[in-house]
Amino acid sequence: MTHGTDSIDSPMYGTFGNGGARRPEPEPQYSLKMFGEVVKTFRKRARLTQEQFAPLVGYSPETVASIEQGRRLPPPDFVERADSILDAFGVILAAAKHLTRRKGLASWFRQWAELELSALSLYTYECRLIPGLLQTPAYARTLFADQLPPLADEQIEAQLAARLERQQLLRERPNTSFSFILEEHLFLRDLGGADVTRELLDHILDLSELRNVDVQIMPLVRHHHSGLGGPVQLLETPDHQWFGYLEGQEHGQFVSDPKAISVIQMRCASMRSQALSLDDSQGLMRRMRGAR
Repeated sequence: MTHGTDSIDSPMYGTFGNGGARRPEPEPQYSLKMFGEVVKTFRKRARLTQEQFAPLVGYSPETVASIEQGRRLPPPDFVERADSILDAFGVILAAAKHLTRRKGLASWFRQWAELELSALSLYTYECRLIPGLLQTPAYARTLFADQLPPLADEQIEAQLAARLERQQLLRERPNTSFSFILEEHLFLRDLGGADVTRELLDHILDLSELRNVDVQIMPLVRHHHSGLGGPVQLLETPDHQWFGYLEGQEHGQFVSDPKAISVIQMRCASMRSQALSLDDSQGLMRRMRGAR
């Protein structure tokens, strides 16, 4: 099981797409760090500080620092702007072609994760577990510790680091609209114990106060439900293309067919009306928080 809507590497490797053979994939060695060094070299050649360079590429100084230190995969628009602004002769563009792997993320999820970096909107419905973008470290550790086959300590740490890094999207992309629909029973399960669930509720309540983050709860009892087909994600790109992502236990399916996207959009729209309102969802989470 992937244990989060940001799929993770495990001893069982799935495929991204409509099928294919499982195969192990080597972890990155130097590609992210080397790319970061290339950007830093050209930035310094242009006599720009990270604080001066950041607004030119449309990202925060913290994001620029993470990319230069090899801790974060650069978004596609960052690569294009950096090469142009720094007059890098196409070197930055060429270096980015080798950034094909992200440590801690499953191979079939990486294409989706890259699209997220520049998305205008992201819609998520989950019925199995709290989505990765909303998880606390304690909740995520519980998921990783319960995974079968068991993970080594270093695998758990790599996956936790990848998950926490991805969560920066919520605060680093204030112009991206994030919408989550979560089943009430995800909190009632008390995964990890009451303390973990209490912290999780506090965390999600805090995130729901952000202007770009909407969290709705699908109540335990609902006579009509448009999401019984399973969890789903929808994403809108800067050029207003829509893509979907469906996740199973050992694989993920990337959806680009317009007819299939239309069906997913209809289901998501229906679920938003079936779930509790934003205010009522916050009220329910506060009541669940107080019961622990």
